[in-house]
Amino acid sequence: MFAVVRTGGKQYRVAAGDKIVVEKIAGEAGDTVQLGDILLAGEGSELRATDGLTVAAEIIAQAKGEKVIVFKKRRRHNYRRKRGHRQQHTILRIVAIGDQKAEKPAKKAKAAPAGNEAPVAATPAQEAPAAEAPKKAKAKKAAPQPAEPVKAEPTASAQVDAPKAKKASPKKPAADKNA
Repeated sequence: MFAVVRTGGKQYRVAAGDKIVVEKIAGEAGDTVQLGDILLAGEGSELRATDGLTVAAEIIAQAKGEKVIVFKKRRRHNYRRKRGHRQQHTILRIVAIGDQKAEKPAKKAKAAPAGNEAPVAATPAQEAPAAEAPKKAKAKKAAPQPAEPVKAEPTASAQVDAPKAKKASPKKPAADKNA
């Protein structure tokens, strides 16, 4: 069964067992509250009358929302205001809608021995192989081999400071001007 509930100016579609975050509601964690403003209720595609129907919810925690920064500025008037705000929230678990209650998840039960049965002790033959299990030999790590030296390239400052080698240019024979 589901219901549409209005609280804190907002509407929430809830079912038994759902968790919702709503505007702050008075109460401590563990308290039960009744949400009475039900707009719609039904099961599947069939709707039910909402007269006298209430939604029971348990408060899980009182919390604050994310911080919102409010910054106001008027240009050329040296006006700036910065404010922060964190909205108060209440986290609810929907316990029941009308007379239909939420199903609690089944907890795993540990198998306990019966009262007149004694726990069976392990025989020494069963315990011996576990105690005498051969231990694995640890793998030996190979000795680290020295890495080849890295040939460093000259740095930018070394390239600027070092004198450049002049290239030998082939000289051309001078042309005769008297010819």
